[in-house]
Amino acid sequence: MRYLSTRGDATPRKFCDILLEGLAPDGGLYLPDHYPQVDSATLAKWRGLPYHALAFEVLSLYIDDIPAADLKALCAKTYTEDVFGTPDIVPLRELEDGVYLEALSNGPTLAFKDMAMQLLGNLFEYELARRGEQLNILGATSGDTGSAAEYAMRGKQGVRVFMTSPEGRMSAFQQAQMFSLQDANIHNLAIAGVFDDCQDIVKAVSNDLDFKRKYKIGTVNSINWARLLAQVVYYFAGYFQASASNDKPVSFTVPSGNFGNVCAGHVARMMGLPIHTLVVATNENDVLDEFFRTGVYRVRAAADTHETSSPSMDISKASNFERFVFDLLGRDGARLRALFEGELGQCGRFDLSADPAFAEAATRFGFRSSRSTHADRLATIRDTDKRFATLIDTHTADGLKAAREHLTPGVPMVVLETALPIKFAETIVEALGHEPDRPARFVGIEALPKRVVSLPADAHVVKNYIAQHCD
Repeated sequence: MRYLSTRGDATPRKFCDILLEGLAPDGGLYLPDHYPQVDSATLAKWRGLPYHALAFEVLSLYIDDIPAADLKALCAKTYTEDVFGTPDIVPLRELEDGVYLEALSNGPTLAFKDMAMQLLGNLFEYELARRGEQLNILGATSGDTGSAAEYAMRGKQGVRVFMTSPEGRMSAFQQAQMFSLQDANIHNLAIAGVFDDCQDIVKAVSNDLDFKRKYKIGTVNSINWARLLAQVVYYFAGYFQASASNDKPVSFTVPSGNFGNVCAGHVARMMGLPIHTLVVATNENDVLDEFFRTGVYRVRAAADTHETSSPSMDISKASNFERFVFDLLGRDGARLRALFEGELGQCGRFDLSADPAFAEAATRFGFRSSRSTHADRLATIRDTDKRFATLIDTHTADGLKAAREHLTPGVPMVVLETALPIKFAETIVEALGHEPDRPARFVGIEALPKRVVSLPADAHVVKNYIAQHCD
């Protein structure tokens, strides 16, 4: 398996090279040169496998430069009951007739990001030891990526983490999870701005090739293919739990901000997993919903990015969307570069509404979308608690509301749960009048000493900080 850039650089690269690299040198995102196809016989063989074994089977289709025995051991080390609290790892439960919740938030930081980040930490440590190298990870978070990355990388040999986040824009619990870590290899950088400013900084630093090479800069955001690849596994796991046989289609609804989570579903579908529909659920920051409804991709300025009660989706530049558009346009790297560097870079938007390819977003690739508001979230949380005695977080509420708008008779709909409610306690209190349950290990976390540095939204300032803390 070899990897190429969405923006046209077709230099063949192996998995472990792009694992440590993040963005491609031309500013594009890496994708495999083809999607391995999974037939019904293979699905039958995988059905019933424990999660770590399923992960090995999926990952091994894309990773041929790590010995199979080592990759199998890394998967077994990552996906354990001790780490994820259940032998099923991602248990599925039926909420109502034909609508299911797939629990992805049983990991160390109570968010779905743990599903990939725990593996990524082990992959980094393995490959860096094999090469005798170090890596400085630069990331951006709107809430959950940061804590998941830091908990996965803390204490890892050869790895430092520099995590940017929008100052004051995460929940108190999310901030406490990150800022209370005192590990020497963890650096929290609160940026004066919104998530998109943080993401722009990560891309700017990654595009400075001299700096990137000198300071061994890597990424853990879902622009890193390895992280997105790890997320493909739970679509297979969810499908097997929601279906009785491999000829039955299943749909998925995915709360979406940066498009990484649902892009993993797109990859699974391209591999041949019988996914009927992929529903993209957005909040008031509805740039993705607007595209799938109209064909217009229009990013918003920081001033027009709403601060909402599902803050991990307060994103107006969806990085992973580029991977899907690459496939949508027939993998035409030159055309994609013209859209993202030309029209989007100069005008802040591009329009595919008149392009025949746009219709294929729904017909060929199965995408639908929906938008949710704060009032919708409160209503969905209350309804789910009252009717099903089930407490969901704000992002999962966005997903559940969207799922009900796109049901197909006879096709199970799986809603990907994204976080536990305690991460967004303020909104739960507003909806239900009481705090959600808090795992014992997080009692009093908001009162712990915090280790964080405030910086302006300036890539040069961030680069200087990294240079000063790499000794």
